[in-house]
Amino acid sequence: MQVTNTKESGLETLIVNWLVAHNGYEQGKSEEYNKDYAVDETRLFRFLETTQPKQMEQLGIDTNPQKRMQFLNRLQGEIAKRGVVDVLRSGVKVYPADLIMFYQTPSEKNVTAKENFEKNIFSVTRQLMYSKDNTKLALDFCVFINGLPVITCELKNQLTKQDVEDAEYQYKKDRDSKELLFQFKRCMVHFAVDDARIKFCTKLDGMNSWFLPFDKGYNDGAGNPPNPNGIMTDYFWKEILTKNELANIIENYAQVIEKIDPDTTKKTYIQIFPRFHQLAVVKALITDVKSKGVGQKYLIQHSAGSGKSNSIAWLAHQLVDLEKNGSNIIDSVIVVTDRVNLDKQIRDTIKQFMQSSHIVAWAEHSGDLKKAISGGKKIIITTVHKFPFILEDIGTAHKGNKFAIIIDEAHSSQSGNMSAKMNMALAGEFVQDDEESTEDKIIKLMEGRKMLTNASYFAFTATPKNKTLEMFGEPDPQPDGVIKHKPFHNYSMKQAIQEKFIMDVLKFYTPIKSYYKLAKVVSDDPMFDKKKAHKKLRNYVESNEYAISQKAEIMVDHFYDQLVAKAKIKGKARAMVVTSSIIRAIEYYYAISKCLEARKSPYKAIIAFSGEKEYHGQILTEEKINGFSSKQIEKEFKKEPYRFLIVADKFQTGYDEPLLHTMYVDKVLTDIKAVQTLSRLNRAHPQKFDTFVLDFTNDAKDIQDAFSTYYRTTILSAETDPNKLYDLISTMEKHQVYTHAQIDAFIDMYLNGEERDKLDPILDACASLYKDLDEDGQIDFKSSAKGFVRTYGFLGAILPYGNAEWEKLSIFINLLLPKLPSPKEDDLSSGIIEAIDLDSYRSEAQAQMSIQLEDEDAEVAPVPTVGIGGKQQAELDLLTNILTTFNDLFGNIIWTDEDNVRRQIAEIPAMVSRDSRYQNAMKNSDKQNARIESERALKDVVFGIMSDNMELLKQFNDNPSFKKWLSDMVFSVTYNTDGTPLKEPIQSI
Repeated sequence: MQVTNTKESGLETLIVNWLVAHNGYEQGKSEEYNKDYAVDETRLFRFLETTQPKQMEQLGIDTNPQKRMQFLNRLQGEIAKRGVVDVLRSGVKVYPADLIMFYQTPSEKNVTAKENFEKNIFSVTRQLMYSKDNTKLALDFCVFINGLPVITCELKNQLTKQDVEDAEYQYKKDRDSKELLFQFKRCMVHFAVDDARIKFCTKLDGMNSWFLPFDKGYNDGAGNPPNPNGIMTDYFWKEILTKNELANIIENYAQVIEKIDPDTTKKTYIQIFPRFHQLAVVKALITDVKSKGVGQKYLIQHSAGSGKSNSIAWLAHQLVDLEKNGSNIIDSVIVVTDRVNLDKQIRDTIKQFMQSSHIVAWAEHSGDLKKAISGGKKIIITTVHKFPFILEDIGTAHKGNKFAIIIDEAHSSQSGNMSAKMNMALAGEFVQDDEESTEDKIIKLMEGRKMLTNASYFAFTATPKNKTLEMFGEPDPQPDGVIKHKPFHNYSMKQAIQEKFIMDVLKFYTPIKSYYKLAKVVSDDPMFDKKKAHKKLRNYVESNEYAISQKAEIMVDHFYDQLVAKAKIKGKARAMVVTSSIIRAIEYYYAISKCLEARKSPYKAIIAFSGEKEYHGQILTEEKINGFSSKQIEKEFKKEPYRFLIVADKFQTGYDEPLLHTMYVDKVLTDIKAVQTLSRLNRAHPQKFDTFVLDFTNDAKDIQDAFSTYYRTTILSAETDPNKLYDLISTMEKHQVYTHAQIDAFIDMYLNGEERDKLDPILDACASLYKDLDEDGQIDFKSSAKGFVRTYGFLGAILPYGNAEWEKLSIFINLLLPKLPSPKEDDLSSGIIEAIDLDSYRSEAQAQMSIQLEDEDAEVAPVPTVGIGGKQQAELDLLTNILTTFNDLFGNIIWTDEDNVRRQIAEIPAMVSRDSRYQNAMKNSDKQNARIESERALKDVVFGIMSDNMELLKQFNDNPSFKKWLSDMVFSVTYNTDGTPLKEPIQSI
C-alpha cells in the first residue's frame, strides 16, 4: 500500500510537478547548473542559439571555449552591476552583439511578439547543489528564466512540525550570502514557504535578513484563507509562478532602486519586490480599467506604512501603458499628494520605476501642468497645495484627453471647491467665452463639480472619512434599500500589524493621571459659567509652569529608564512630544532641555511649529530655537545628539521615521487625528520590537474607539440624503434675509465679472436684514447656511443630476457668510483665572495597558446635513462651588482601589434610573420632585453596594463635595421626562 508522502519532499514534488505539467516549465538537473557563474548553462545557451543564431555566430561561442568563458564573465559582471531583473529586461551588449535575454509580454495583436514570448524557457531545478565549497548543500528548488536564476525557495511542512519560520531561519543561518546565487541582485527574490504561510526576502544578509509576508490575508488579518481545493499556499505555484504572472512581475514591479544620502552622497541599493496586497490591488485596478475604461472611481484603503508610495508608482506607470484595441486607454496620469515630503518620495519612486523617465513631469509652478499635458508628458506629479494655482493657468481644452487621477491620502484633498477646480481644469473649462449666458456659466459650474467622465479616480487612504467613502467607495445596496459604500480594495491595519509590517502602537499604552487642587485667592465669591470655567481651569493647571516641569520630568525619566537603559532600537530610539499649541511646545522644549541639562545628558531636543510666536517678549521661530532651518529638522532628528522632537501640529501626519519609538501626548486627540498621530510610531525597523505611548490627556476608551474605526474595513452606513438640502433652504428662507430676485441679480453680475461696488450693495442689504433678527433667528439662519454650503459642496460632485438653483444659492451664500457676524456671546467665565491659584499638583502613571481593538468591520455615518453651530446656555455657579467640583474631579480624593470605584460609579446612574419611584416622578411630576426621588434612589444604591466598596460609602457619607458631585452627575445623566431607564453604564467618569 502506497500512503501519501506528507514529508517536505512530498510538497516539493507536488510543486515541481505542477510547474512542469500545468505551467509549461522544464525540469532542470543540478548538474546543468554552472556553480562558477550561477546559471543553468544548458538552457542559457539553448535559448540564445535558438532565438538569436546570427548574434551567437558573430560571438563565435560555439566553436571557441575561451569566448564562451569571456561571454559568461561579461554576463556575470552585468548582473552584478545592474541586477538580474535589468539584464532580463534590457539584455546584454557583448561586442559585437546586442543580446536579448528575455522576450517580454506581447501586446494584444502582435503575433510575432507572442511567438517570441513562447520561446522563453521557464525551468525549475529541485535540490539544486549550488555551492562549490560545500557540495552537500542543496536548495529545495530554484526557478530560472532562460538559464538565469530569478527565484530560490526553501520549503517546510507543518505536518512534520516545521513551518515558514524554520525556512526563514534556514536562509538566515545556512544560506551564506557570499555564495554567488545568494549575492545581492544576483537573484530577484528568495521565498520561504510552508503549507499555510509564505514570506520573502530580496537581500540575504545572515541574521539581518528581513523577510516580509507574502500572504493573501484572512479575516482582515494575517495568514491565508482555508482552501477547499488544495493547499492554502498553492496560489504561489498556481498563480504567481505562471509564465505570464512572473513576466508581469519582472516587467512591471521588480526593480533595484538607488538611494542617495544627501549629506555624504553615498549610494545604497534596494531590490524591490511587491508584497501580495500590492500586487493584488494594482492587478485588480488595471484589470477593471481595461474592462470598463475611464470614468470610474476607486477607493483603496491601505494601512499606514503599507507601501502606498510603491503601489501608486506601479499603478501610475502601468496605467500609461494600458492599451485596448491598439489605443491608449489613459493619456495622462496625475498624481496628487497632500504633503511635500510625500511628493518628493513618490516623484523619486516613480522616476526609478519608469524605464522612460522623460515621460514624467513635476508640476510645481503656475503653467507647469498645462505645459506637461500639452508636451505629451504621461505622468504629472503635484501636491494638493499647489494644485489650485497650477490649474488656474490651464487654457487649452482637454475634453478629448483621458485622465487617471491618483490621490494620495484622499480624505485631505477632496473638499468641494478643490475637487470642482480640479475637474474643471482637466475638462478644459477655464476658458472664458464672452458669448456665454449666465445660464451657460451656471451649467458649467455645476458640471465642474461633477466627477469627470473622461477621468478615473484612484483614492488611496488609510483612514477614509464618510465623504471619501461616499465619493470614491463602491456602492453596496442592502436588502432594506439602504446603499452602503465600501473600499474597492483593503489592506487593513489589523493585517499590517499581525504581519509585523507595522508596529502595534497601542500594545504598551500608559495613561498619566494628573491630580491637582485649586484655591480661591479673592475674599468674595463671584459667579461664573460652570462649563467654560472648568475648561479654563483645566487649561490653566496643565499649562502652569510647575505642571509642565513635572510632566517634562516624567518624560525624561521614562526616556532614560525605558529607551536608554534598555537600548531600544540598538540605542537609537527617538521620542516625540505632542502638544496642544505652539506656546505649550515652547514651554515643553525649555522644560525638557532643563531636565536633560540637570542630568548632564548628552541628548538634546528639537522643536517643530509653523510661523513665529511671541514668548516672554521674544519673537521665536523653529530656526531661532533649533539653530538650523526648518527643512533640516527631519534630517537632524536622525542624528546625535537629538532624541526628542517636540511638535505643535507638525509631523503628526505623513512623517515616516522608523527610529521613532515613544510618544508623549499632552493634546486632545479624537477620531482620525488620534489614529494619524499615534501611527507615527508604527514604522517597522529590524531592531524595533515595541513602542510606548504615555498619554497625559486622553481617555483610553476614546483612543480605542478611534482606532477601531480603521482597524478592519471601514464602511459608509448610508448615503447622504440630498433632500435634506431642501430642509436647510426652507429654514433659511423663513427668515427672509434674501430674495430670489436678489440672488439672480447677484449671480448674473458675479459671473459676468462686475466690480465689487455692484455686488456688495446686495450682500450688505441681506446682512442688514440678518442683523435685525433676534439672537435665535441669527443662530438658526447662519447654522443652516453653513450646513447648506458644506453639504452641497460635497454632494455637487456625486449627484447624477445638477440643480441650477442650488448652485446659484451656494455661490451667493458662500459670499454672504463672511458678512454675517456671529451672535454676541458674553464670556461669563472671564476673570476666573485671576481669582484662583494652584495649591498642589502631581502626575501619576496608571497601569500600563494593551488596548484591544474591535475585531469587526466598522461603519461611519454619512455626512451630516443639519445646521452647524448654536449658542450654549450658560449655567452660573459660585466660584467656591466650581472649585470644589473641579478639585473633587481631579485630585481631592485619592482612592485605594480606584479602578473598582470608577467602575462602580459608572454603573450607578443606570441602577438609579431603574428605580420605579424615580421613573414615576420623571413621568408624572416636576423636575424638583424628580430630583428628590433621584437622591433617595442614589442613597439606596450606594448603601446597597457598600459590601463591595466601603470606601465609596465613606466618601458619600463624610465628603459633602463628593456627595453633591455624584448626586448632580447622576441626576443630569438619568433625568428624562419619559422615565425610561438607562441601558448601559456611562462610559467616562
